[in-house]
Amino acid sequence: MRVLLIEDDPILGESLKDFLDKEGFEVAWVEGVIEDINALKNYDAVVLDLILGPIQGEDILRKVRTQGIDTPVLVLTAKREMKDKEVCFNLGADDYLTKPFEPKELVLRLKALIRRGKKVNVINIGDTEVDLEGRAIYKNGKEIHISKTAWKLLELLIRNRGKVVSTSSILDYVWEDKPVGSEIVRAYIKELRKVLPKDSIKTYKGIGYKLL
Repeated sequence: MRVLLIEDDPILGESLKDFLDKEGFEVAWVEGVIEDINALKNYDAVVLDLILGPIQGEDILRKVRTQGIDTPVLVLTAKREMKDKEVCFNLGADDYLTKPFEPKELVLRLKALIRRGKKVNVINIGDTEVDLEGRAIYKNGKEIHISKTAWKLLELLIRNRGKVVSTSSILDYVWEDKPVGSEIVRAYIKELRKVLPKDSIKTYKGIGYKLL
């Protein structure tokens, strides 16, 4: 479960990241402004503070929904007034939790949001069935195993099915800040092609890949 935490308080941000990591989440923490709004598509949920200094959380939320990004957003803030909650829900927030709070409650709310956000848990790629929640692949009723890295790449392609995913986006998502190049992407695309139906992944030379 990939979660993006947008929180400019370094103490709270670090403690929340550590706690969520221990609870089984994969957390990316941004202190304040996020440069690429589209990056939110790569996460299962977003935890968003409202008071962020140069830009307000409400502005981020507005941009997210205006651009058609439907990633679940949980607002985490010290703003307790009903008018603040009303603004956020009208902008498209999915949940609202006020500070101070119990970290366990945040975990429970996030898990509930992510469950609701998984509109399709099992998808079919030709004769191959992919169980996203169970993290399993089946062909003719038989489970097929792939590496953790290949699974992460497959998840990204599924989320963007029908769209070209650039090689740079794949590197950022799968390998994050590790110093690897495009050749490693080709290697794991090859691994996926061994288990998926023929021609289900299309290569756009010099650009990226698309899951059909």
